[in-house]
Amino acid sequence: MSEPVPKSYASNSQPLPKWVFWLAVGCVISQMAAFELPVWRDPNQRAERLSGWLCGRYADFLPFLPALLLVPLLAIGLRDRPQRSRWRLKTNEILRNQPGDSVGVAWMMGAVVFFTTLLASRWVGNQFAGLPPAYHDEYSYVFQAETYLAGRWSFPSFEPRPELFDQMHVLNEGRFASRYFPGVGAWIAPFLYWGDPWLGHQLAQALTALLAFWIGRELSCAGVGLLAGLLVAVSPGLLLFSNLLLAHHPTLVGLFLFLFCFLKWQRTSSVFLLTAAGVGLSYAMLCRPMTAAGFGLPFGVLFFARQFQAIRKASVRDAVVHVLALGTPIFAGLCIAAYANAQITGSPWLSPYQLYTDTYTPRHVYGFNNRIRGEQNLGPKVLKNYDDWAENLTPSLAARNAASRMENSFRWTLGIIPLSLGLLVFVLSPGHGDSRWWQLLFATISLHLVHIPYWFTGIMGWHYVFESAPLLILLFAESTRRLMADDRTPTGRTMAWTPILLLAVAVPSNLWTVSPLWPGRLPQGMAEIRFPREKYAVFHDRVDQLRDGTPAMVFVIPDQADRHIDYVVNSPDLSADVLIGRAKSPDAAEDAAALFPDRIAWRFDAHTGEFKRITKNPPARSQ
Repeated sequence: MSEPVPKSYASNSQPLPKWVFWLAVGCVISQMAAFELPVWRDPNQRAERLSGWLCGRYADFLPFLPALLLVPLLAIGLRDRPQRSRWRLKTNEILRNQPGDSVGVAWMMGAVVFFTTLLASRWVGNQFAGLPPAYHDEYSYVFQAETYLAGRWSFPSFEPRPELFDQMHVLNEGRFASRYFPGVGAWIAPFLYWGDPWLGHQLAQALTALLAFWIGRELSCAGVGLLAGLLVAVSPGLLLFSNLLLAHHPTLVGLFLFLFCFLKWQRTSSVFLLTAAGVGLSYAMLCRPMTAAGFGLPFGVLFFARQFQAIRKASVRDAVVHVLALGTPIFAGLCIAAYANAQITGSPWLSPYQLYTDTYTPRHVYGFNNRIRGEQNLGPKVLKNYDDWAENLTPSLAARNAASRMENSFRWTLGIIPLSLGLLVFVLSPGHGDSRWWQLLFATISLHLVHIPYWFTGIMGWHYVFESAPLLILLFAESTRRLMADDRTPTGRTMAWTPILLLAVAVPSNLWTVSPLWPGRLPQGMAEIRFPREKYAVFHDRVDQLRDGTPAMVFVIPDQADRHIDYVVNSPDLSADVLIGRAKSPDAAEDAAALFPDRIAWRFDAHTGEFKRITKNPPARSQ
């Protein structure tokens, strides 16, 4: 079984000019020196390195020094080696394989990528077995999934005192509903019903890797797809986020379905593929609209440019068919979003997300001068402690945030050094591969640009631009193919070995801690996530011990010094054996306890960690 590929889309495997390679290597060595030399010249920083982690907390540069020093030595040492080893012949065969060759082998490669990725994600998830979610947002998405499983868009607020159940990222203005867009809750719901909500995100990680494989194969060859898929499988940031119940992985599935189908449509003009691309982008829009817009913008420009060309050539019917094929699923998604808005806020034009921001966190508004604009709209229900967290976005802060997001994208995806080298090689060799590769780079840039007008860099410094991670991996995989295109000269063989040497450093430093050299990136991230998960687990375990099977109402007095741990989490119908409410003071908790005569009431001070029983006698048990 084979699929013919037009000659114009075949991968160009001409050798790279030597200057491209040496310029890229020189740039990353300069990048390393610019960071490391000031550290070792400063006595305090030098002493800290020598007494702690030799390569620093993030180990971005120093571990790669031996590999980069080997590069010029390889150029000399490989001068007298045979031009073609058996390994190189096999590598060339894989890397020059065209997309239409051996579809059966490609499916086997895809299966390897899928199951490797799923197993890796499950392994990380097992390290958190039995622990609840870590972030406010995760609880809101679970709340949304529970609402959908009940067959509803929202629940009524607690009528006597709705503010008792104000929950982070949950709208509580007459209707009790998650602030977030409906796609993620719909993704989580079936897995929550089956008892393993994280499985859905782990499958999304595996599907993203599989789609990355097919995209790499479509644009270059099966070898590029295989490398990209396996690097997605071991990317520390992707592994961590596949075990957080956030919007990113469901969004990735939609975006990468769109990307694969759109790229293949450009080659085949298949209306079915264009419709599938629209479905993917529409679903991503129902998860993270700003991300979907930023990701899809370059493709939209190319799409409409192609349709205008068709109209100029008197192919109006084809242009209309293609616009309808892509636009109908997107319009359907907009209708779903409008209907959900109307069911929760009463207006199809007002989203729960916007209403929540306006009501509770006006300083968190998108755009420059967010604090100044937000302070003009302060209302009685503003969450002052959380709202005050926002910094006022100025051009200088926006520039620092953009740089931080890019830095952390590189760091958590694969590594700053290998991705810097890969992108430099890619940009400096425009005529050495399918021109559609540039669309991936433009999508990455666009995704970063649309998030510049936001004051916060994101979880781990990058979560707003998280969806660029597999794009960066694909570009690195293509750069690796270009570096391996020539094995007939010493420089060519050196180029072929360089990405292998960098990966031999990047993957271990990402996955494992090597004391006292570096703390592994993945273990670092797991420790960061474990901390809030364990705090929530300790709280819920303590509540279960105290109530001893009796229905309970726990009033939490928040810790004003901690914005990121909030114990007020409930099911949307407020019918669970344990309800968690919010109280401003001990007296307020005791006054509100009378509203729950059939439950034992407790007060919990989040600052001190102390519980105090409010109800003197346990409620009578029903017979």
